[in-house]
Amino acid sequence: MDAFLTGVVAGYGIAIPVGAIAVLIVEVGIRCGFRCAFFAGAGAATADFIYAGLAVIGGAALAGLVSTIDRPLRIVSAVVLVIIAVMGLRRVGKKQESIEISYPDRSELAGTYARFVGLTIINPTTIVYFAAVIVGLGVANDMTAPQGALFALGAFLASLSWQTLLAGVGAFAGDRLSTRAQTVAVVVGNLVILAFAIVILVQ
Repeated sequence: MDAFLTGVVAGYGIAIPVGAIAVLIVEVGIRCGFRCAFFAGAGAATADFIYAGLAVIGGAALAGLVSTIDRPLRIVSAVVLVIIAVMGLRRVGKKQESIEISYPDRSELAGTYARFVGLTIINPTTIVYFAAVIVGLGVANDMTAPQGALFALGAFLASLSWQTLLAGVGAFAGDRLSTRAQTVAVVVGNLVILAFAIVILVQ
């Protein structure tokens, strides 16, 4: 149980700080509704689960690997965020596309899930957290296989609960904001994502 609770703390530790992924999940909730945003959050939580598992299995080797690819990874992550933000701003700029709550089909939900798994996996904040903090502090040292599984499960459930809250916040706002207010929120969100990309590059 200690391993599970440690995983819960680790999961909240990476999920709660506001970053580009959190902003994107809220934006998806505003544009697409809770169901779509939930799948986005589930994708982010799945990536956290993967890294928690790697932290247990890989140990110090993972931290060493991350240090060798840190700069290229940051560049890729920043470029992806810039592309997402620019595309989001372009959608807002098209007058014929009003922002409405839509109900995507299963294939779109699967695509949203997969997209957020990928976005979170290449997010350097996620990688550095699990490699440098979890591994560096020795939290996952000497865990047995069952303890490691409980640690990763705890991290996943904690992350999922927070991402679900963000999805609900976005959907709640989308249901109650006027079309103009939704547009402003999406524009601000995409500008924040651009700011995160710049911060990633200059770090």
